[in-house]
Amino acid sequence: MRLGLYGGTFDPVHLGHLLLAEQCREQLNLDEVWFLPTGNPPHKQGSGISPAKARVEMLEIATAGHRGFIVNEMEVEREGTTFTVDTLQQLHDEDPDRALFFLIGADSLSDLPTWREPGRIVQLATVVAVNRGGGPYAEPGQIADAIGSEAAARIETLSMPGIEISSREIRRCVGDQKSIRYMTPRGVEAYIEQNKMYRE
Repeated sequence: MRLGLYGGTFDPVHLGHLLLAEQCREQLNLDEVWFLPTGNPPHKQGSGISPAKARVEMLEIATAGHRGFIVNEMEVEREGTTFTVDTLQQLHDEDPDRALFFLIGADSLSDLPTWREPGRIVQLATVVAVNRGGGPYAEPGQIADAIGSEAAARIETLSMPGIEISSREIRRCVGDQKSIRYMTPRGVEAYIEQNKMYRE
């Protein structure tokens, strides 16, 4: 099985997230893409992330009807700080024959050396850095000194149509009482409105 793993806070999930997942599924011939909403990410502690329940529900709304997209709650159910290397190790231990592909935006690639055990992350999964538009972004060779040339060689790059949408922008628009139509699926937009999210 070729399994794509896409982690993030998804606060909220938007069309850029979904397009990235679909482009990776198709271009890498993945059997499934698992969305892994983070529980307590080390790089966003104290930043007022929405409750996991709401983020999971918005993901389930956004991915409903796509047989290749799965929302997996293993990270939000884990106690303590959520580290990618722990998630990948658990999934590898559960099924060592499964090929894991860890999907990230290319803008996050330069941060990879600061993550816990980046070399181990690249051993456990092929890291796929996706250019979402804009840039320029770091290339795998540019972080070789930090994680080792052998590890950097296991990082793949992939391009998708540019789409400049961010969760931060959506939250700001809601707070400013501006439209978020066509930034996120209509069902997610309705969920945000019904639950009065991002108003403060």
